[in-house]
Amino acid sequence: MKSEISTQEFAMRFTSTPRGARLARRLVSLRLDEWGHPYDGRVNEAVTLISAEFAANAVRHGRVPGRDFHLRLAVGDDVVRLEVSDTRGEQLPERRVPCGEGGRGLILVEALADKWGVAPRQPGKTVWAEVRLSPATEG
Repeated sequence: MKSEISTQEFAMRFTSTPRGARLARRLVSLRLDEWGHPYDGRVNEAVTLISAEFAANAVRHGRVPGRDFHLRLAVGDDVVRLEVSDTRGEQLPERRVPCGEGGRGLILVEALADKWGVAPRQPGKTVWAEVRLSPATEG
């Protein structure tokens, strides 16, 4: 007998603008809350912050005029996976030394995510992160 893995999934395209990035972040937080991970919970806060960073980077560094970015959020039995795809494959995210107002985003992602990385796609790339669920603290 094959066991079913319960997965909740949300996917959507957003305009490569600050407004699109803001909407993506808000919808991630809303979906997680609807799926039982409250706004003020560890998972919702971590994944929402990661989505804000990935969406902002897609708009700032991955933008190609006339192209949107794509976000996918999936919650399985023990992990939340967030993916943000853009069409600029030559602009890979890299951790930088913070200077002025910028350069801290991927340091934050590393602190919040259990795993993260970049996968090539045609065209562009997908930046992904996973946050493990803690059965004792999450709904």
